[in-house]
Amino acid sequence: MTDTAVLPLAGFAVGITAARRADELGALLVRKGATVRYGPAIRIVPLADDTELYAATKRLLSGPIDVVVATTGIGFRGWIEAAEGWGLGDELLTRLGRTAVLTRGPKAKGAVRAAGLSEVYSPRSESNAEVLQHLLESGVEGQRIAVQLHGEPLPYFVDSLRSAGAEVIEVPVYRWVGPADPGPLDRLLDAVLEGAIDAMPFTSAPAAASTLAVAKRTGRLAALVNAMTQRVLVACVGPICAGPLAALGIPVVQPERARIGALARTVSQALEERSPRIRAAGRQIELRGQAALVDGQLCEVAPAPMAVLRALATEPGRVVSRRELTSALPSGGEEHAVETAIGRLRTSLGEGRMVQTVVKRGYRLAVEREYT
Repeated sequence: MTDTAVLPLAGFAVGITAARRADELGALLVRKGATVRYGPAIRIVPLADDTELYAATKRLLSGPIDVVVATTGIGFRGWIEAAEGWGLGDELLTRLGRTAVLTRGPKAKGAVRAAGLSEVYSPRSESNAEVLQHLLESGVEGQRIAVQLHGEPLPYFVDSLRSAGAEVIEVPVYRWVGPADPGPLDRLLDAVLEGAIDAMPFTSAPAAASTLAVAKRTGRLAALVNAMTQRVLVACVGPICAGPLAALGIPVVQPERARIGALARTVSQALEERSPRIRAAGRQIELRGQAALVDGQLCEVAPAPMAVLRALATEPGRVVSRRELTSALPSGGEEHAVETAIGRLRTSLGEGRMVQTVVKRGYRLAVEREYT
């Protein structure tokens, strides 16, 4: 059995591209034993300096407003604080106090109430889709509606209201642009392609889209999509976040609730479930991202030997040719690279008998049986 002292994500490396709440997500994963590498794919334009938010606020104040939709607590609070900095805080709160305020979830509801306002509707599902349905069923023709965005556009939401006859003011709270320093993201992408990253959780659609854009601009998009499809676990906090990835056919796992804690739990569970468990040469082996658990002891394994081990474990006991193993190496290479990786793998596992050489054919795991 696995040593209980070994944390569930020990041996796994996770890449995080988020800007806001990256530290929170990273801390949750580190607590479970993961190694975390950061490569911010976006940065947030400070609200007080955001001319688009200022223009949207002035437009809202230029005339009567019928409905305001608050989608996030932090976004709504930031909007009010920015308005106060521009000397528009009192005027904005007065206008909102005469308006039907709808909130997407409890955090937005809390921010609205903290501002001295009250909501007229908040869906139990905490979904934008249910807010939209409520508005359309209530009738919006001729109404002036402000929608507080939360980092990414909501085209379906906004377009549906406009098609139903409403004038819609998009309030772009927390507008996201590319990272000021692309170096960390560039290095994170290299690590993904080298096989040194096992999971990529995304917390926003802009971060996912920016990651893909950087890969495309640097000629690595096809390789990145292949890695995310074949090897790297990709997780998203919700369906909107998953959009840019799903459009390229990348499989994505999502938590039932769009929360950072739920996302961390989903990543942990998915990584544990996809870890092969094998018995070879009398030893129990569990393959983790950058390590192997041998009889409950964590053994760190470098990317090339780990790639070889994974190839051998795909069909435990089958003889895998040197040519097949060469293609499994992160950077390819000649057959002698496979021999080097096999030697390093045996050393890392601490038991050379687990990987057998089959003369003139290749290598195999000395499998007795698989275990769960």
